[in-house]
This record gives sequence, C-alpha cells and structure tokens, in this order.
Amino acid sequence: MKKILFILILSPLLLIGQSSLTDAEAFIKDKNFSKAETVLINYLNTNPTNLKATELLGDAYGHQKKWDDAIIYYKQLVEAKPSEANFHYKYGGALGMKALSVSKIRALGIIGDVKSSFLKAAELDSQHIDTRWALVELYMQLPGIVGGSKNKSLKYANELENLSKVDGYLAKGYIYEYDNEPELAEEFYKKAIKEGGSITCYDKLTKLYEKEGKSTEAISNLEAAHVKHKRNAMHYQIGKVCADYNVQLEKGEFCLKVYIENYTAKDGVPKAWAYYRLAQINKHKNDKSEALKWIDKAITDLPKIEVFKTFKASI
Repeated sequence: MKKILFILILSPLLLIGQSSLTDAEAFIKDKNFSKAETVLINYLNTNPTNLKATELLGDAYGHQKKWDDAIIYYKQLVEAKPSEANFHYKYGGALGMKALSVSKIRALGIIGDVKSSFLKAAELDSQHIDTRWALVELYMQLPGIVGGSKNKSLKYANELENLSKVDGYLAKGYIYEYDNEPELAEEFYKKAIKEGGSITCYDKLTKLYEKEGKSTEAISNLEAAHVKHKRNAMHYQIGKVCADYNVQLEKGEFCLKVYIENYTAKDGVPKAWAYYRLAQINKHKNDKSEALKWIDKAITDLPKIEVFKTFKASI
C-alpha cells in the first residue's frame, strides 16, 4: 500500500518535470532562449543531475553567445558522461567560440582544450560528422605554429567523404577556397552539387564565384539552383549579383520584381533590400528618378540602415 501511495505521489512530480523540459525545448525551437534559460535553471535547482536539462541549458546559453555559461554546463556533461562524443563536441565548440571572442593571447590558452575536445569526440564516435567538420575548419584556421595543418584538415575531409560524399566534397571545397586555390574549390563544390544538389551546395559555389568576381558564372549557378529548388529567394540573389557587378541589368531588375511580388517572410531577406538593389540597377542605367524612387522605398521600410542613406546621397 505504501509503495502504491509513493508512486501516486511521485508520478505528478515526474510529469511536471517532463513538462518543464518539453517547454524548454519548445522555447529553444522558437528561439526564445531567455525563457528556456529561466525554465531550465528552475528545473535544475531541484534536479541538478539531469543531463538532458543540463545540455539544454548549455544550448540556451550558446544560442545567446553566453560562452562562459555554456562552457560550465557542457563541462558538467563531459564529466558526468565522458563516453558521450556529442558532449565533447559541444564543449569544444563553446570553448572555440570563447576563443574567438577574446584576445589572441588569451585564445592561445584555450585552443589546446578545443582541439582535444574535438579529437576526443572523433575518437569516441567514428560517425560524428559535425566533429569532423569542426576539425576541418580548426586545422585550416589555426596558424601552423599552434598546430594548424592543411594535411590534417584534408584527413578529416577524407573521413567526412567516407561518411557522406556531399560533406566530404564541401569540406574539400572549403579547404581549397581557404587556401586560395579557387579552381580546386570550384571542382569540389561542383561535385557536391552533382552528388547532393542542396541549396547549401549551390550557395557555396555562388559565393566562390562572387568572391572571384565571376558574376556570369554566379548568375548561371543561381539560375540552376532556382530550376532545381523553385525558391523565391533565388530571385533576390540573382538580382543582387546583377546589381553588385553591373551586369545583366534587365535580368536583375526582372528577378527583383518577381521576388518582391512573391515575397513571404520565409524568403529571409526583407523587401527593403530588394528595393535597394533595384535602386542600384537604376543608378547603373543612369535613371536617377527610378533609383531615388526605389531607395526611398527601402529607407521607408528600414529607416535605420545606414547603407541605404549613404547610397541615396550618392545618387
């Protein structure tokens, strides 16, 4: 009888606890990180050893760029369950972001722990893709004097390729782009498009072309992405390249107007930026009145954007 009463008393408490974690996950999904933080702190006050809550609180802090706090909770996870690769990965990631936010001298004291955390995660889980991506980027970005190595970066890119050809190709594209070898970067980004063809694959190649000043190739790649994915956002990107490089202005104007006409919040870039690009195009065409019309619309929509005001002054 006492056992039954104990279960009846305990069950509502368990449900309340589970509800708190569910609420916290929902807040994080909705990007309401401060509310998630409050819920999780309260929950951990009475359930200090709950690893799920600890991880979620670390995530909530990380999303808010509160790296010191995120590090504390991810370290608790690593200490509580050192065999869990993802805990080492998250701990290393938070340490890495902390290193980016401090002086180079202070960062040097953190990098060793970042590297060892990622390497431990890779050792524990041979299938952990995110860890291998982190190591690819870490070894490319670190100076050689503190352990940076293109060869090591390629090693983890090869491991990625064995796990996922698309990730491997993108990683190699990143390595060669970072190392200022655009022809090889282009080759691997094209392989990624052929293998997977995601928006990310197309975007990497487009940005490479833009960086290299290859506006025609960038536009062609964006058009191919639009054919495959039918996303309105591609219209803006085409218009942006046309405006930035003063090429194919009629096509750029057409695409921007289509973007505006079909715009929804999920497209990401506010319409004001499309107005700005139309103003750029009309300035290129020496149509001052049209340029002013569009830049005024941009300023009306987003009056705090300084680049709009600067552009208007230049017309």
